[in-house]
Amino acid sequence: MKKTDPGAMLTCSSRRTFIRELSVLTFALATAPLPALGAPSTISSAKNTWAMLVDIRRCIGCQACTISCFQENAMPEGCFRTLVAAYSIRLSEQPGMQPAGTYLLPRLCNHCDKPACVSVCPTGATFKREDGIVVVNNRRCVGCAYCIQACPYDARFINPATNTTDKCTFCVHRIQAGLLPACVETCVGGARIFGDANDQNSQLRQKLRQYQGQIRVLQPQMNTTPNVYYIGLDERFQGKVEGMPALWSPQRSEGASHTGMKGA
Repeated sequence: MKKTDPGAMLTCSSRRTFIRELSVLTFALATAPLPALGAPSTISSAKNTWAMLVDIRRCIGCQACTISCFQENAMPEGCFRTLVAAYSIRLSEQPGMQPAGTYLLPRLCNHCDKPACVSVCPTGATFKREDGIVVVNNRRCVGCAYCIQACPYDARFINPATNTTDKCTFCVHRIQAGLLPACVETCVGGARIFGDANDQNSQLRQKLRQYQGQIRVLQPQMNTTPNVYYIGLDERFQGKVEGMPALWSPQRSEGASHTGMKGA
């Protein structure tokens, strides 16, 4: 089957301006030792089930995760497997109203238990490993972009160097070497926590228990059962998967209802 010639919307071109807007980062990121990945327990039949927890309250928008992933995975210019989307927020729809601030939302492939991308792939190139990581076999991918259209998280793109689908892999090559994903290892604020969801003693499981009831996922209505969780994710941003301007409708302190958020 002949590979398609992907359009700009499906390639990295729509993200190329992102890297140009980044400030020059001074990295003093990997100097402190990080805890080793925990040993798995026997909660499920799989030896490991890898997952990530993102604490938005700790994200400072430095883009260290974006750059480290870019370098670790040798991405073509303008292509990103993970990034921190920045949403300009306004307090009113009145004409001329200036943005009141920025809401930061780290995004990546959600490595779903029921991934929509797998079911639409005509060649079986996209599949879910036993450890929960969703990957793409580039030898079988024909670049049809069906999986890109099916992904509810805008987490896939056509790699212009290979003309096949590309995405976050949780840095599976690093995991197999006993290391953390590059984005986790270099996170300045400690906003990304990665671990084995089967290990009751892992930091990931401890955090999930600690913040039970406060954990949210993106696009919950899609029922894909993501393995990327969020602490501090405002519900008005659960459906936002692109870095577009947004209208912020503040909640009153007594918890009264709000009008929600919509694209500006």
